Order: sequence, then C-alpha cells, then structure tokens
Amino acid sequence: MILWGDLETYSAVPLKNGTYAYAAAAEIMLFTWALDDGPVSCWDLTAGERMPDPIVEALLDDDVLLNFQNSMFDRSVFRLARNSPPLMREAGANIDRWRDTMVKALAHSLPGGLDKTCTILNIDEGSSKLKEGKGLVQLFCKPRAKNVKIDRATSWTHPIDWQRFKAYAINDVAAMRAVDDKLPVWNYKGSELALWHLDQRINDRGVLIDTDFARAAIAAAEKAKADLSRRTIDLTNGEVQKATQRDQLLIHILQEYGVDLPNLQASTLERRIQDPDLPWALRELLDIRLQASMGSTSKYKAMLKAVNDDDRCRGLLQFDGANRTRRWAGRTVQPQNMFRPPKYIKQQWEFAIEAIKLGCADLFFPNVMEATAATARGAIIAPKGRKLVVADLSNIEGRDQAWLAGEKWKLQAFRDYDTITGHNAKGEPIRLGPDLYKVAYAKSFRMDPADVDDGDQRQVGKVQELALGYEGGVGAFLTFSLVYNIDLEGMAEEAYNYIPDDVLADAQGFHGWTVKKRRSTFGLSERAFVTCDAFKRLWRLAHPRISSLWSDLKEDVIRAINNPGSTIRCRAFLVRRDGAWLRIRLPSGQCLCYPSPQVSDSGQISYMGVNQYTRQWTRVNTYGGKLFENACQSLARDVMAANMPAIEAAGYQIVLTVHDEVITEAPDSPEFNVAHLS
Repeated sequence: MILWGDLETYSAVPLKNGTYAYAAAAEIMLFTWALDDGPVSCWDLTAGERMPDPIVEALLDDDVLLNFQNSMFDRSVFRLARNSPPLMREAGANIDRWRDTMVKALAHSLPGGLDKTCTILNIDEGSSKLKEGKGLVQLFCKPRAKNVKIDRATSWTHPIDWQRFKAYAINDVAAMRAVDDKLPVWNYKGSELALWHLDQRINDRGVLIDTDFARAAIAAAEKAKADLSRRTIDLTNGEVQKATQRDQLLIHILQEYGVDLPNLQASTLERRIQDPDLPWALRELLDIRLQASMGSTSKYKAMLKAVNDDDRCRGLLQFDGANRTRRWAGRTVQPQNMFRPPKYIKQQWEFAIEAIKLGCADLFFPNVMEATAATARGAIIAPKGRKLVVADLSNIEGRDQAWLAGEKWKLQAFRDYDTITGHNAKGEPIRLGPDLYKVAYAKSFRMDPADVDDGDQRQVGKVQELALGYEGGVGAFLTFSLVYNIDLEGMAEEAYNYIPDDVLADAQGFHGWTVKKRRSTFGLSERAFVTCDAFKRLWRLAHPRISSLWSDLKEDVIRAINNPGSTIRCRAFLVRRDGAWLRIRLPSGQCLCYPSPQVSDSGQISYMGVNQYTRQWTRVNTYGGKLFENACQSLARDVMAANMPAIEAAGYQIVLTVHDEVITEAPDSPEFNVAHLS
C-alpha cells in the first residue's frame, strides 16, 4: 500500500536558507493524502482536526510506503516541525519507507518540478496545478510584508482564499500520482533506491561548520571590499564609487585611457593586465575589479543561514540532480562549485585560515578577497574526537574513457602508474609507470614520458586529457587552459617547432578554412590556434579507439532512434529506443535517458532536455563526443556510488560527495586512516 501525501507549511525562515533550517521553524497547516488509488482528502491541522484514522493506520504499518514530491522537505517537516505529532516524527525517521516522484523524474532526465513534469508528460494542467496556486502559497506560507496590518494570512483572515488553497493542495496529490504512473523505473529501483535512502541519511547527517571562521571570513572580505571601494574612488577621481559598477567603470576606462574593453569578465581582465604598455593606474584599476568581483562571502553567508542549532549544515545534496549523468548536485551552500584555491593558498592552508580568524589576513595576503574565497571549504570541519577523511577517484574519467573504448595501451599505462614498487627517501611512492598527464603529452609529441617536465608540459598534458577526450577542439582546449592558467601564446612559441610536419600542415589548413568561413578563432593568434588544433589531432592519433567510439556511438544512436524496439550493442553500451525514450545502458546496469529523441535530415541528433544556459525545457542537440562524455561521467558516478555503502560499513560516516570525491567523518584514531579506507 502507498500513502500519497503533500504538506503545506508556514515558516518565518525562508526556504532558501535550506530545507532543515526551514523545517525546524515550520508549522504544518495542511496534510493532503490518499491511499493507493483512493480519493484525495485534506487534513486541516489549523482547524484543530485530529489525525484521520487512515493516516494513523498507514503510519503505524511499516509496510506502507510514503510517496511524496521532493520528500526530503516533507520528511524533514515530519521530523522537525513544531506541531508535528509523535507518530509523524517516527515515520520521518524511518527513511526506507519513503519514495519520491521528484527523484524518480530526475533519475530519468526530467525536471524535478511537479508542474514542469506534468506539462512534459501531458498531464492536464487543470488537474495538476491551479493557476492561482503560487499566489496562494505566497499568501499563506510566508510572513507578509512589514507594511501590511495583518502579519500572517490564515483561514480566519482569508476564509475564501483558504478553501481555494485546500483545493490547490488536493490537486497536487492527484498530479503526483499521475506523474508517478507515467514515469519509467529503469534508474529507480533496487540498488539505486537503496542508494537514495543512503543519500537521505547523508543529508540528515550534514557537515559541521566552523561558524567562528565563517563570520571572520565575512568580516575580512567586507573590510577588503571597503578598501577596494576607497581605492577605486581615488583612482577614478570619484567618477566610480565601486569597482563592481560595471557600466561606469567601462565608460571611465574608455574616456580616461582610450581603452575600449568588450567586457569585464575575469579572462578579459587577466589578459589585459599582462599588457606592459598599460598605464600602472589602469592595471591597478583592473586588478581592483578582479578582486571586487569575487564572490568571497556568499558561501559563508549561506552556511550561517543554513546551520542548525548544533552548527551542522544539512540538505546540501540533491540525488540525481545533474542532468542525464545522475551525479549529485549541490543545494544551499552548493559545495560542488567551491572556488579553486590557487597554489600559494594551498601551500599555506592552515596559516591562511588562522590569519583570517585572527582578523589579520590583510597583513599577509595582498588579495584578501581571493584568500577568503579560496578557503571557504576550510569552514567544513570535523567534530571533536573525529576527523575528515577524503577518498578521491583519481583521474576516473580518463580511466572510464580507456576502459569503455578498449584503449588497451592506456589501460596498461594506468596499471603501471598504480603499481607502487617502493618509496623514496621522502616517503613518496615510486611507481612502475609515469603519471598519465605526462603520458598524454609524450604521446602527442612522440617523446619519452620521462623527458616531460613537471611544470608546463605536464600541465598541458592535463589540459589535453580533460579537454580532448570528448571530441573537443580548440575551443575546449582554450576553456580548460583558462582554468589551469596556461598561457596559450607562450605555449605555442615553445611547442610550434616540435609539431610533426604532417599534423602541422593539417592544422594550418584548418585555420585557413576557419578564417575563410568566418568562424571564431577565439581571439588567438594564428600560431596559438594552429598549436591547439595540432594538439587535438595528436591526441586523437594517440587514442584511436576513443576517437572512433565517438562516431560509432553517434551512428548506433541514430540507428536505435530510427528502429524503435531494437537493442543495438555499441562496444560496452546497449542502445535502445522505446516509445518516447532513448536509453544508453551502461556496464553498471544503469541507463542514460534521453526523452523524445529525433534525427534530422542532416543527421543531427537531438532530444528534449534542460538548456544549461537558459534552464528552459527545450530541444537540445548532441553528438557522439557529448554522448560519450555523459556516459563516462555517469559511469564514474556509479563507480563511486557502488562503494559508498562499503565505506559506511567500514565505519566512515559520509557527510558529502563532491564530483568524484567522498568526504567522510571517522574516529580520530590510528586505525581509521587512508590505507584502511582504500
């Protein structure tokens, strides 16, 4: 039996502060419910009604499943709301009983919102969301504006609106059942369902926050921001009050220095600052803009808003939140997009945190905004008597690529690198084979990996591995070069003369074609563009199995779309279209899902999905390399996820997962160390 349910709640704490912070201050107003396919009813707690007997019986029976939309919210309210009955608190703690239509939709590449899912699945809008529903939520579920006489709308103050609000809540449950009935279950059963239950325990556990450090970092950044504003006023003679005033700053730079900047993006400013012909005052102004535009305090402020009374932040993960790949997405604090610390911060990590806590960061760091942004992850700490232990899947996507494509030489290179033959005098491992980033560079230039240096050459190899494995070209290489601070013009000067003649000729021909067709050269010189394109060609020559899989996957997906019901094997994948769904089955047994696939007359593959820029549900084009990227990232997620229950069983309590890392809390004792975890 299934108890379908939906709660309508009031809380003075904004939901953007986090589900758990909201729930702890919440009051349950309505509980709409239905058993199996029975009629939907509404329990009005504000009217003093006792809990209906069918709900009592369902909650007492552990065999009855509890199916809610975005159930982490409802389950948290069950457990934490001020007026939640004891029976509901107990049911909220019994995670294994819960099911979630939102997670089920996300697992199959659909949006999580109930209204959007209803529209996509052609479930009548009239039976899913009353048009006035959002307005009624605003009216009854949130504190009213300060200039309104009645500080809270209730059934007593707005009786007619209240009845419409109850009808709206009933429609939500009916829509939820209709959605659940139409959704597939490929990625929402067995081990995946058990994994989601573990995810809910992880979200309930949360992470401990060093609130003193968070407050100190905010104070340091605010002080630095005020100093930057004063310097901006001095350098512009008062024409610009803050470096974050984009339009005023662009106008001043043009009028005062005759420099017409296209924008004030970090990549643009970083390139211009290196120009020795710029006046020192303009370079100073551009540097101030770079510092001022850093979001140095947003993470800390989100942490302080979300912490519960025990200083733990909860609900930071969304299971299956990343489109198609089913990776975890971040919520509230967004731990997946923490600022990447520069090398100088990494080298003095503890010192930087201590300086910020003591309020003297400006004495040691010229860029306090960068220092506070870079150390945000330092606010996540272990409680007394425990320690944080992190497990990271090393170069997991590179391993996925080689294994899925059958790139045998590279698989052997990984095995050699992973084989430790001893340790040097510093205690560092001596490996049978070289690091794979050096191997990538060496393969491209047909040289011995031992001759690849640890600096720029290895870094170029790293960018090759990250940018080129999914059919990327010059644009992808440029994107990753910016992330890893590679000077492409300088790189081209060093590498150009070492490019094999045949590859160089092809790259030069491609540059000429690009210019002739008036396509973008990304602002690169001809030499830099040709060098990047040559790297692409050299990488592909060194990886024939991976490169050929891009086209194989594209052709087999086209065949599957055009031949519904046929299962097509593409190396490690099984590709099949059933009705409105294209599936690519991974070796893990899970599936990549693409709703409403199409192939145009020109052979362009597309499907319905969320546009990563507009966030709108629309038709999205794809290609062989992108399909392979989805597969590799999804399989990497499955490799990590398959081990998470074993990590917990070994005594490590998982508190976060970020990309390909698992962050755990363990007892601070010798037996709980990295060797034990591995």
